[in-house]
Amino acid sequence: MNVKQPQSRYLSTRQRTVDICSPLELEDYVPQPVVFVSPPKWHLGHTTWFFETFILTQFVSDYQLFHPDYGFVFNSYYNTVGERVVRENRGNLSRPVLSEVMAYRAHVDEHLSKLLSTNNEPQILSLLEIGLNHEEQHQELLITDLKYILGSNPLLPIYKAGHNLSADQNKSDESIAIDSGMYEIGHTEDSFCFDNELSPHQVYVDSFEIQNRLVTNSEFLEFIQDDGYKRHELWLDEGWAWVNQNNINSPLYWHKIDGQWHRFTLAGLVALEPNNILAHVSHYEAAAFAEWKSARLPTEFEWEIASDKIDWGTRWEHTGSAYLAYPGFKKPKGAVGEYNGKFMMNQMVLRGASVATPPGHSRKTYRNFFHPNLQWQFSGIRLINT
Repeated sequence: MNVKQPQSRYLSTRQRTVDICSPLELEDYVPQPVVFVSPPKWHLGHTTWFFETFILTQFVSDYQLFHPDYGFVFNSYYNTVGERVVRENRGNLSRPVLSEVMAYRAHVDEHLSKLLSTNNEPQILSLLEIGLNHEEQHQELLITDLKYILGSNPLLPIYKAGHNLSADQNKSDESIAIDSGMYEIGHTEDSFCFDNELSPHQVYVDSFEIQNRLVTNSEFLEFIQDDGYKRHELWLDEGWAWVNQNNINSPLYWHKIDGQWHRFTLAGLVALEPNNILAHVSHYEAAAFAEWKSARLPTEFEWEIASDKIDWGTRWEHTGSAYLAYPGFKKPKGAVGEYNGKFMMNQMVLRGASVATPPGHSRKTYRNFFHPNLQWQFSGIRLINT
């Protein structure tokens, strides 16, 4: 796999992670309010561990680990590599302190940069490409996790003034007709993709009409005002149980103050902007809203087929497709094979990208996946007319 300017790209990608953290105070690096959120300090260490474990220890004969316990602290879910801190305990890691984690990053960056200046073997470049895309994934997770951490603070602190990532609006109000027929799905280009985007295969779809716009705040507010969260007939059974068990009555980060809806953003609390594109809804909410509108969510295949004709890239878009392997999918051997395949159960596919996605990290075949109850990603709703 050809990585253009590997040393320069490596260093710029690594720097972007640090830049995302630059507005933070020291105390912001540690909290883990819920299990699916990881502390910023852990993200900084884990992405570094990835390069140390999969490249430096494999291709630098005299490389010395920065710290013998960091593999245990910063491994995420790679059983092949060894034991690890339980996920829900990442917020308990007051040590190593931030300065030590940053020293770890500097150590690995120095050694990997030196390696890339002298060795561009295809196997190294292939692992480097995976590592860079892995770090970009964590850059997006870092932003969404930071928002959840700050949004869980009763003071609703500002991450960065003017940094309201979800203030965008639709550019078009049309619907687009797609003909029935056979279409090729999956990654076919001579460029990087994750293994879950393979292998390319043919699918048949009936004709459909997809909206070239995402649902807005005002449209979802109508759903709320029409008792959308109180009408069992709109909800999938598990979704209805989730609503009632967790007292869900709005998208994540919506706050009703003195009878008026507000929304927490990375720029702080703002009045709900009616025409802005909706964000932070679960698959359960997306499916209930579609039912309320007498519409439906697209399948991931319909979404990919329509992707060349619709505006996308501001929200991860819910689909009606379960996260499953494509025909011909094969897990790579070793720890890298744990990256996607073992999660193909009880999750739903989201397509596109979001305002938090790093530049160049999106493509129409990208398959994101989350459990249907999760709201913390910059996720939105696109409908198919029925």
